[in-house]
Amino acid sequence: MSPSQPSLSPSLAVAVSPLSTPAAASTSDYIKFCPFSGLKSVENLALMGEAPAFLADDLHTSFSNGLHLKLDEFETATVIGNKTYVIGGINDPTSTGVRIFNKSTGNWVIPTILGTKPKAFKGHSTILLNKERILIIKTNSKSNDSIWFFEVDTQFVQDQTKKFETEVVAWSKGVIGDAERPIVISGPSGVGKGTLINMLMKEFPSMFGFSVSHTTRAPREKEENGVHYHFTNRSVMEEEIKAGKFLEFAAVHGNLYGTSVEAVEVVADAGKRCILDIDVQGARSVRASSLEAIFVFICPPSFEELEKRLRARGTETEEQIQKRLRNAKAELEQGKSSGLFDHILVNDDLEACYDRLKKILGLDGSSDATLKMQTEVFDLPMDFSLSKINEKILINSGIDERRIVLDLFSMKGGAPGRTRGLCMYTTGN
Repeated sequence: MSPSQPSLSPSLAVAVSPLSTPAAASTSDYIKFCPFSGLKSVENLALMGEAPAFLADDLHTSFSNGLHLKLDEFETATVIGNKTYVIGGINDPTSTGVRIFNKSTGNWVIPTILGTKPKAFKGHSTILLNKERILIIKTNSKSNDSIWFFEVDTQFVQDQTKKFETEVVAWSKGVIGDAERPIVISGPSGVGKGTLINMLMKEFPSMFGFSVSHTTRAPREKEENGVHYHFTNRSVMEEEIKAGKFLEFAAVHGNLYGTSVEAVEVVADAGKRCILDIDVQGARSVRASSLEAIFVFICPPSFEELEKRLRARGTETEEQIQKRLRNAKAELEQGKSSGLFDHILVNDDLEACYDRLKKILGLDGSSDATLKMQTEVFDLPMDFSLSKINEKILINSGIDERRIVLDLFSMKGGAPGRTRGLCMYTTGN
């Protein structure tokens, strides 16, 4: 999907939550129940380019697509074109249920669900952002675990629908604040990229973190699952690759190796900037994904110097050295000519190359690149309603004068990873 923030279009969503509002609330009833500043009438609301969400505790009605539906207490229904998306229910305590009614066929569909699924929750509200995604906010929860995006027609969903040849939807957890762009560092063996990465980790230990790769090979002595690698079996990893959960992967000596989206997100969740040390082909796969990263290619001052460094190690046979040199030649040709990398650094002098790398990453004191959005964590009320004005979602409790605003202006990312760049703050009525 495109990492840029999508436009928000006027929409009508039917949301159901355990609110004690009239079962057949009119638009004017809605305005009275959840008034928000500056909107005195339905006409004003329409001029703002928005339509309110209607709420009911026991909806039994006809939708615009001809569906007659009675929802359970903890379900919501949202109409997008010919489809009605019903989200919620507590029959399965491990995840949130999803079903779709397709007016064109007259059938109910249980879709293939991708992304990180939220656990089942009792009570939520929904609002349609555009034809691509629905915003879900859980009731009675912390703001850092309450925001979820349900994707129905993003680029990721479209791509996966073609792969699975069935109805596909995807979940993405909303994250308040932003994260630093990950760094992809590539270069042939012997060029010194490992040394440069170690220098970064030593000077900035609390700033950087490595993603833990997956592999289908057996653990070696003293290797720990989740520390050195995520060890998995081939059938599981192949299925997850098909589901778009991996940024890059490769077969090496009969085993699969790869970097998952979740492995990178976990580093960002810990407040660190993720470093990916991968080959050129892996970098190409990451570039083609939705991940916004900085791509840096490290190359030697000359091919002869690279061969000299490899031989100076004294740890490999002549056959192994020749194989590394053949691979290095191919990587150097691809890395320098493809336009794949944002920056190409020549490691002719280690300290000078390290200084140039720090400058690229904004670590030389000339940039505010290390600053993050800081936001307060809020307790969301049990009962609330949602409304939308441009890129802002208004969360109205109807109990006190506080209104919580969720600003989506800087929203980016999405399934199969997190949706980041959200901002939340409070304001009075």
